[in-house]
Amino acid sequence: MYQIDFHHPVSVHFVGIGGISMSGLAEILADAGFKVSGSERTRSALTERLEANGINVFYGQRSENITDDIDCAVFTSAIREDNPEYIAVHEKKIPCLTRGELLGQLMKNYQMPIAVSGTHGKTTTTSMLSEILLRADTDPTLSIGGILKTIGGNIRVGGSRYFLTEACEYTNSFLSFFPRIGVILNIEEDHLDFFKDLADIRRSFRKFAELLPADGCLVVNRDIPALEEITAGLACPVVTFGSGPDADYYPDRITYDEKGNPSFTLHSPGGRERSFSLQVPGAHNVSNAAAAIAVADRLGLPEDATAAAICNYCGADRRFEYKGTIGGVTVIDDYSHHPTEITAALKAAANYPHKTLWVVFQPHTYSRTKAFLKDFAKALTLADKIVLADIYAARETDTLGISSETLQKEIQALGHECYYFPTFDEIENFLLKNCINGDVLITMGAGDVLKIGENLLGM
Repeated sequence: MYQIDFHHPVSVHFVGIGGISMSGLAEILADAGFKVSGSERTRSALTERLEANGINVFYGQRSENITDDIDCAVFTSAIREDNPEYIAVHEKKIPCLTRGELLGQLMKNYQMPIAVSGTHGKTTTTSMLSEILLRADTDPTLSIGGILKTIGGNIRVGGSRYFLTEACEYTNSFLSFFPRIGVILNIEEDHLDFFKDLADIRRSFRKFAELLPADGCLVVNRDIPALEEITAGLACPVVTFGSGPDADYYPDRITYDEKGNPSFTLHSPGGRERSFSLQVPGAHNVSNAAAAIAVADRLGLPEDATAAAICNYCGADRRFEYKGTIGGVTVIDDYSHHPTEITAALKAAANYPHKTLWVVFQPHTYSRTKAFLKDFAKALTLADKIVLADIYAARETDTLGISSETLQKEIQALGHECYYFPTFDEIENFLLKNCINGDVLITMGAGDVLKIGENLLGM
């Protein structure tokens, strides 16, 4: 594998530079003096930010973007072998790395690299822990899978020993990492276009846990079934969080305010109890907060900084994000694209003041929609009324014979009101005619469904 010498900057080209993680890595290298370029299919706020920082971004991926002065190319997992830049890089014999390999090499430059993994909750937990590190004046380097308003983006280049990042299991990319503290929030079926089944996914998380050194630590959810398969015989200490007293960290006396934001007492080792009130809704965020607090305690950060950060955390973009109000209709945007995430978000929304709870859901990838078709249908019925957009293909093509109309039929078979429209314009017109004062409208999915709410609000 090609090794980047961070003390001798070279020219690096990112294929797929507009991704949330790739754009962050590009910024880090540019800040370190590297000559950075990249390509993306379309312009976005992230690519415009890169251009504002002096990074050359090509729109459209073409072989001529790969010039002879490039020393290394970095690819996302979405780039296939028939991509013209992928072909050009290999024809020119330019050294290349995956996004995960580059991130792993970057981790080696820090004394305390922290990686947050799990099927769900990575961005929220990483954001909470980012707020704690910032409040504690640790000057961390941060790489977050969403936009955190505190830092005005998804990346922060610091000057200390701390490096915090999300760790995604897709294509086993997190197995290229070198964390000292690792977090596993949960383990469920997902990315079944890559993994064979849940057992395969669990094996991947076990290998991630084995990356941790003896002087490191694994912070893991005690509620994961057969947890000992993940933790048995690890070289490092294991700290657990969970829903009950068999975990090192667990909440009780959970109450909710009028917006569904929880307050709770957190029990931690030594019989200690601390009280927290969150400004983000849902029981799932109590679990995310417990994980972040457990890591902060392990790092020995001041408890007053931890408490202030957790209690003032207002969420990352696209994580149950309040977008605005139009005609008395509250518009919220949420990134949920897995049945478990949808269930958590809609349960949180049930505590939010509303007359009718609407959800506009955009399924993400054909493979995920087919694998979880019945689970999606069941989860979405937690909303009062459902509107479906077309499937967001992302890295896939339609070869599975699945569509949003298929999901609509599953939902209707459960006796629930569900509508499908092939265009955003049709969806927006339908909502304008049918949503009334006092309703809550959630745009939901990992694609571009947020545009619907923003268009309605005139953003």
